[in-house]
Amino acid sequence: MLVSPGDPLHGGVMPAFTLAALLMIASGSIHAVVNAIVKGGRDKAAGRAITDGTSAIILLPATLLVPLPHGAWGWLAASALIHCFYLYALIRAYRIADLSAAYPVLRGTAPLITALVTLGFLREPATTSQIAGIALIGAAMFVMIAGRHIGRAALGWSLATGLCIAGYTVIDAIGVRAAPSADSYIVWLFVQMGAVVVLMFGLLSRGAMFAAARAQWRPGVIAGVLSILTYGMALTAFSLGPTAPLAALRETGMVTALLISILFLKERATTGRVIGVFGILGGAALILSG
Repeated sequence: MLVSPGDPLHGGVMPAFTLAALLMIASGSIHAVVNAIVKGGRDKAAGRAITDGTSAIILLPATLLVPLPHGAWGWLAASALIHCFYLYALIRAYRIADLSAAYPVLRGTAPLITALVTLGFLREPATTSQIAGIALIGAAMFVMIAGRHIGRAALGWSLATGLCIAGYTVIDAIGVRAAPSADSYIVWLFVQMGAVVVLMFGLLSRGAMFAAARAQWRPGVIAGVLSILTYGMALTAFSLGPTAPLAALRETGMVTALLISILFLKERATTGRVIGVFGILGGAALILSG
């Protein structure tokens, strides 16, 4: 999953940012598939619990193979806390809104807030073209919901989700760099998240989630495997390059989400959504050119 500084891909045949960008673009597409699986499930909380529980079980043996994440325990704890708020808000948004309405709002909000924090407060570097690309991707995501009805409650939960995404993005980008290795942070993050998420939704549903999980465990297991790929790729990318441009590149997954919503969820393609796709691709091109 990782490329060490001694590998030819790292700063040699392929520059670190190029590799990080490719990882993040692939991560975005896989992330859209995971969200579609969760959205398509009858019980959204059960689906999410199976997803995170599966990821934790798969990576639990790897805790014996990677270093303890000394220097990153605090970031892991903060990530677990904000992920709980994120998942609760995400489930609430998906219960009352279409994927094509909620997803652009929550994903469009995240890179803009992430850029504000990392560039404005943490003083991470970014070129003019990268900043323009981030802004274009964020704007394009909101263009995609033009003409779509999204209720006040759904909008509120979607915006709250986007705020949480920005929060855990910044925390995990710092944490993965603070750990002894990216692998260490990735493995321990997934293991702790599995335990926390299953416990949280189990308590909130007073145990009813576990009965619902038995009826939809297969797609949840698939989503769990894909979650390791999507966020593992994202965290690996953050270990190689700047946070804001890479976080924005992950939103190219909205193109995949749009295709899923049209082809499988039978939602309608509007002019705004098509324009938004071109805006996202144009923003990605600006970031990559920077």
